[in-house]
Amino acid sequence: MAEEYRNIDEMSFKEASIELEQIVRSLEAGDLELEESLSKYTRGVELLKSLRERLANAEQKVQVLLDATDASVGTDTTAAPATAFIDE
Repeated sequence: MAEEYRNIDEMSFKEASIELEQIVRSLEAGDLELEESLSKYTRGVELLKSLRERLANAEQKVQVLLDATDASVGTDTTAAPATAFIDE
């Protein structure tokens, strides 16, 4: 009997990661029939693809935020602390 899987797009990153980990463990155990192994392997590949895409999107968003922060900081030296008051 074919196993029913939840839609990956409806899963959180954590849920998809947990399911992928469970699939890897079951495949490593070697107790599955060939058909079930192929089904789980296919599902694992789909989960991995989705997780990698989500991670890439998150990294891209972080980079955009970092770039925006760097642009707002800029090279304006008027906000730099004055050193004229340092005793020499």
